[in-house]
Amino acid sequence: MSTPVLQLQNASIFQRESLILSDVSLSINKGEFVYLIGKTGSGKSSFMKTLYGDLPLQQGQGTIVDYDLKTLKEKHIPFLRRKLGVVFQDFKLLNDRTVKENLKFVLKATGWKNQSEMDSKIDEVLDKVGMKTKGFKYPYQLSGGEQQRVAIARALLNDPELILADEPTGNLDPQTSVEVMGVLQEINKNGNTILMATHDYALLLKYPSKTLKCDGNKIFEVVQKTI
Repeated sequence: MSTPVLQLQNASIFQRESLILSDVSLSINKGEFVYLIGKTGSGKSSFMKTLYGDLPLQQGQGTIVDYDLKTLKEKHIPFLRRKLGVVFQDFKLLNDRTVKENLKFVLKATGWKNQSEMDSKIDEVLDKVGMKTKGFKYPYQLSGGEQQRVAIARALLNDPELILADEPTGNLDPQTSVEVMGVLQEINKNGNTILMATHDYALLLKYPSKTLKCDGNKIFEVVQKTI
């Protein structure tokens, strides 16, 4: 029996008073790799923000990693985010800290205390993204692709039940995009569930998978031939 990590029923997504997406019903099961596609401005980012608690779910029902999005309170959001890994288009790394210090900052912020456990976890996630030898470097000393690998490592720190990747290849050239995609595919093979917003259709053709599309204020599943 598949276990849903995300389920929405007749959900409407708002940005303040503006209705962005209406009547969204979908589910994503543990272990799936799902694309979310759509033109710029079609609602992908608002949808993602609703999932990690940046925007409230005002209408309909939704659960994500066992949290009810409709009744989610401000004080619960940090705990929700520990069960999610979020990867952003613009990396969001702290330039005044090394790679390892960036990751340690997140661990401390999420309640880790033991120094050797933190070091061990940091080595583990950097190894997964092929960045184990770059822990002493600062983000500005890394290429865009390397920075995004670090951002993916950061998303893995608390063993998330679901990774939300919002245009993770949006700032990268095609070759680097393919490399970063390879990292995400590998992580998915190891059992992590991934929802990835993208408008890079070349990646969809290279790595076909279940695809949801934002269009006309709706989200629906598409068969790849029709993209």
